[in-house]
Amino acid sequence: MFTLSPETQDDWWEVEALYDLCFAPGREALSSYRLRDGVPPVAALSRIARDDQGILGGAIRYWPVRVGALRSLLLGPVAVHPTAQGEGLGGALIRDSIEQARSDGWERVLLVGDEPYYQRFGFRRLEGVLMPPPTNPARVLGLGLHPGAWDAVRGAVARET
Repeated sequence: MFTLSPETQDDWWEVEALYDLCFAPGREALSSYRLRDGVPPVAALSRIARDDQGILGGAIRYWPVRVGALRSLLLGPVAVHPTAQGEGLGGALIRDSIEQARSDGWERVLLVGDEPYYQRFGFRRLEGVLMPPPTNPARVLGLGLHPGAWDAVRGAVARET
């Protein structure tokens, strides 16, 4: 059984090691990482999952970005240790953090990912929202946390400054 809790500064390097384990080498060369450079994650939404022995099983982070002039959240990365995959932990991290984002008054979330996986959480392909290249536009997905949150939202995704 896993317990979800906010990520703390003491968790940072352990979470980074999990991301290194779960993602291909060079993950930090992806365009989404350019949006994170020099910007801290949204602490209230960054979560970890530990088992009863305190072993890290999963983590999720969010970053503030702008789509055009509108403040938004960039979800990712989310990772689950290979020994805990298939148990619903990734989904629990996503659902828990999305509910917190909604409670905190955020309007919209975007990510770069596989629609068949993320559509179960309500994410849909975004038209006219442009991630920095080289991002496949079909993988740019969004979730409105309130009705109409993505209506008529268009433009380039930029780093929050």
